[in-house]
Amino acid sequence: MKNDNSKIVGRRLVRSYLTSVISISLVLFLAAVALFVWINTKSLSDYFKENSVVSVILKNDVPESEAQQLLSRCETYSFVKKATFVSREQGRKEMEKMLGKDFLDVFSSSPIPISLDLNLESEYFSKDSLAMVTKLLSADDRVREVTYQESLVEAMNSNLDTIGLVVAGVIALLLIISVALIANTVRLNIYSKRFTIHTMRLVGAKRSFIRRPFLGQALLQGTVSAIIALGAFSLALYYAHKRISDIFPIFNKELIIPIFAVVFAAGILICVTTAAYQVNKLSDISKDDLYL
Repeated sequence: MKNDNSKIVGRRLVRSYLTSVISISLVLFLAAVALFVWINTKSLSDYFKENSVVSVILKNDVPESEAQQLLSRCETYSFVKKATFVSREQGRKEMEKMLGKDFLDVFSSSPIPISLDLNLESEYFSKDSLAMVTKLLSADDRVREVTYQESLVEAMNSNLDTIGLVVAGVIALLLIISVALIANTVRLNIYSKRFTIHTMRLVGAKRSFIRRPFLGQALLQGTVSAIIALGAFSLALYYAHKRISDIFPIFNKELIIPIFAVVFAAGILICVTTAAYQVNKLSDISKDDLYL
């Protein structure tokens, strides 16, 4: 009978421990994801800005040799991240995709001019900077027109700023909730052993002696939870790399190791600190309060 009771108690303790570890692991995993997204918010913003195109349309009589010279000049400008030459043939193919193959039949000669597609540095992707860029490029006699989607620029800047603030707010809230959930999980685990703590106090055990096994358990719990969380985070990064291979390279991968270190340290620190505080608190609890 005693063996059966011991097995039941043992299974309950194992389930309780596993539940605590899984709960803490999930919270730490979400914290790692939140930190990764927050750190790379600017990288994502820069990616969308730098992939927006400013088209420099040249006059019809400009030969390809002069267009290539202008391309080389544009590549020297500090605000240009990448410059691409678009020949008349390339332009014709792009127009065919949009308007159909027969759209040129009404013209005696091809109206498609040579153009340059410029990707600007992210810090120049604003209304004032683009106006300055347009003025500078338009000053060249070979340029007929400089075009970009002005409404897209304003919408993108406004939306990206808003998204950045929202993400920062959500992450701050998530981190607060994460700390609270981990602390509460550890607190409940220790509270379930309040009778053992009270008994140890009655036989004269010091606080340091009572704390020692609980701190060791909290250290192990935090370590195991952090390892599980970071393993899941690594799998998530691997999956993201496979699914969004075009965008994934823009993320700052040099900060992955610091994120690992922060999450690992946070898991251990929160568990150990909460355990120490809770054991000290329960050490002073009266006999009557044990049943509340």
